[in-house]
Parts: sequence; C-alpha cells; structure tokens
Amino acid sequence: MLLVDNILLAPFNGLIWVFKEVHKAAQQEIDGEAEHVAHALSELYMQLETGELTEEQFAAQEKVLLDRLDEIWEREEGAADATEATEQMDEPEDHDRDD
Repeated sequence: MLLVDNILLAPFNGLIWVFKEVHKAAQQEIDGEAEHVAHALSELYMQLETGELTEEQFAAQEKVLLDRLDEIWEREEGAADATEATEQMDEPEDHDRDD
C-alpha cells in the first residue's frame, strides 16, 4: 500500500519541493541585499572620513540606506512569522482521547 501512496502523493511532494527551493532562493536574495546595503553603508562612512561627502550629504544618504535596511529586516521578520505559522499548522495536534 505504501507504493501506491507514494505514487499518488508524488505530484504534491514535487510541488512542495519546488516551493521550498523558491523560498530558499528568495531568502538568499534577501540576505544578499542586506549585505549589499551594509557594504554601501561602510563605503559611505569611508567617504565621510576622507572628506568626499559633507555631513549633510552623508546624513541624507545614510537615512536612505538605513530605511532600506529596516525594510529588509521587516520583510525577514514577516517571512519568519509566516513560516512559523505554517510549521505550526503542519504539526499534528496532540489530543488526549478517551476511547
């Protein structure tokens, strides 16, 4: 009977695998974006120290980058919350039954 179950569930298992791979790729892209913003911030600080930027220019560009970094973190938190909720729904509930 297990063979029949595996055959019947194969399309669903394949679809779940595809969704997991898409999620993993999206997560890697988000992580890369956060690293890019952090790198841009460190370059910005170096430009300030070398005198390439004024304090006003630095403050304006820093605000943009920090806002973008906050957005990335909020998306990550939202995705983590959604993943946690999905995992909780997948877990079987343990009910004590008196049969």
